Amino acid sequence: MATPSRPAQDAQAWFRFARERARSQLEAWLSVGEWASQISHLVHMLQRERGASNIWLCSGGQLFAREREFCVTQTDQRVAAFREAPPPLASSGSLLAWRMACALWQLEQLPALRARILARETEPLEAMEGFNLAIRHLLNLVPEASESVDEASLARALTALYSFMQGKELTGQERAIGAIGFTQGAFSEPLRQRLADRIDGQQRCFETFLALAAAEIREGYWRHGEAGLELEQLRRLACTRLPADNDNGARAVRWFALQTTRLDALRDIEEALIAALLAEARRLLAQDNVSESPEALLARRARQQGDMDAPALERHLLPLVRQQAREVESLTRQLASLQTSLEERKLIERAKSLLITHQQLSEEEAWHQLRKLAMDQNKRMVEIAEAMLAVARLWPVTRKE
Repeated sequence: MATPSRPAQDAQAWFRFARERARSQLEAWLSVGEWASQISHLVHMLQRERGASNIWLCSGGQLFAREREFCVTQTDQRVAAFREAPPPLASSGSLLAWRMACALWQLEQLPALRARILARETEPLEAMEGFNLAIRHLLNLVPEASESVDEASLARALTALYSFMQGKELTGQERAIGAIGFTQGAFSEPLRQRLADRIDGQQRCFETFLALAAAEIREGYWRHGEAGLELEQLRRLACTRLPADNDNGARAVRWFALQTTRLDALRDIEEALIAALLAEARRLLAQDNVSESPEALLARRARQQGDMDAPALERHLLPLVRQQAREVESLTRQLASLQTSLEERKLIERAKSLLITHQQLSEEEAWHQLRKLAMDQNKRMVEIAEAMLAVARLWPVTRKE
């Protein structure tokens, strides 16, 4: 689209150019949202195949044989659908084309990876990294699908979505890493470090998402997307020491089931975020159709642009999203250490013990009480635990009769 010619360089000419440009970008954003949904579906199946493959490998082919075969079929169907979905190249630069080439090349390596898994010629962590690469390239397509975001509300919606997708991927990696340790019956120190990093990393991503998402979507996450009590108990086992018994296979299956239920819930929230992105683009398009004289619209936009008190953060969110993509690639160097994660869990356990002792609650009731307080105050559970323990040190707590 050409800019106004020199003889036509007046406010009206630039008004028409700006309006046409904005409409073109909004129409492109509709295809971006639909394409993101295709990527989300494919990534979800790759995450499931990754976890099932790890359990199958670690159990020597004794566990999850049918589940792994089912996941392979479902993933291939999603790959085919992704290949047929046209990427929104009209709204992007060359970087998206490069990322698309890398993503498709990585998907083309899946048959060879599966053959090595089936022949047990690869280690679980090596197989996991093969899936990780494919997922990483797919996720990196999302922030590159539009070269620029001029509307602050769309920038917020995109950042919330991409942060959430990263958090969900780290949850999927947690499932795959835990499947290795529980199936083998032991977590080595490096494996335990990887697990703790993924737990802490997903929390950081979800905090960004919660700061930007709509209230009803945040509520859905608090109700269905957070780790529950039983999953937290298995996390605690993994981060400390597994008991010496013969329940390794059962723990691995239970771990996978709990994490899969959580990931399926996160998948629903992800679709809600994509729907919100599409709805916002449609709202802005409809707003553009409202009859308003050029003079009135120009006067209103001039006042908005001249308002120095208006927050400017939103227009810089897309660079933040792209920076997040680069940071995830060096995750293990950047996330908090295992010790930090373990200390947070100790604080939560102490707060639970306080509630159990003084309020005569069961462990599950104490957990739900902490979780509800965190939800109500829009804080992390460890922050609630710290506050509770600080109060307990200052005042004697009377036992509930």
